[in-house]
Amino acid sequence: MSKDFAFKELDVEGMQTLEAIAAASQFNEWMYKTTAKNLKGRILEIGSGIGNISAFYLRDKRALHLSDIRDNYCEFLQEQFGAAESLEGIVNLDLVDPDFDRKYAAHFESFDGLFALNVVEHIEDDQLAIANAKKLLKKGGRMVILVPAFQALYNHFDTALEHYRRYNKKRLARLFEVNGLQIERKTYFNLVGIAGWFFSGTILKKRVIPSGQMKLYNALVPIFKIVDRVAFNQWGLSVIVEGTKV
Repeated sequence: MSKDFAFKELDVEGMQTLEAIAAASQFNEWMYKTTAKNLKGRILEIGSGIGNISAFYLRDKRALHLSDIRDNYCEFLQEQFGAAESLEGIVNLDLVDPDFDRKYAAHFESFDGLFALNVVEHIEDDQLAIANAKKLLKKGGRMVILVPAFQALYNHFDTALEHYRRYNKKRLARLFEVNGLQIERKTYFNLVGIAGWFFSGTILKKRVIPSGQMKLYNALVPIFKIVDRVAFNQWGLSVIVEGTKV
């Protein structure tokens, strides 16, 4: 599926989605605990947005460097977390900047861990994105990537949020393999989320996640966590792959 998304300095749909998810504290903590458990030392978050996941790292006083491609998000992060004890810095970071090696050389091989949650699907050249992210890791550093799962679920939400694609474990793992990262973990996440995504984005053709729906979902997270365990994480709205720089 060919797409041509022009970069928007102010991403209205993206901001509305982040704000709706911001109110879902149980869901955000579930995502944090699922993706953060194997990250140690100095950590870089790529695509911090408004800090929905950043807040948990900083709450737990984990050494964290924030980044985003948009200046307004970087400014928001500074206002929100600038005084946090374990915050190491905030940088405007574009993973596929043509001048990446010069602009970000000071950050090369700086981090023990790196994560990007719901970021890579926004990047047309996803292979280059992973290659450049790898440069930021120390040898032995761990990379965690979470992206939307299953192309069959691509709908109005994906178009509004400018997703180039959705993934499965094999497709995401391939990005790690071609970039020489040793895969440590592959799993799906948030099985029940598929129903809400399909109903609102495919049947109702909405472009932004309804805040009321997100609040209801958040209240039921304890049940949905059990569903994921019972299903052995074999399906989900998102897919996660973790790998090590060797």
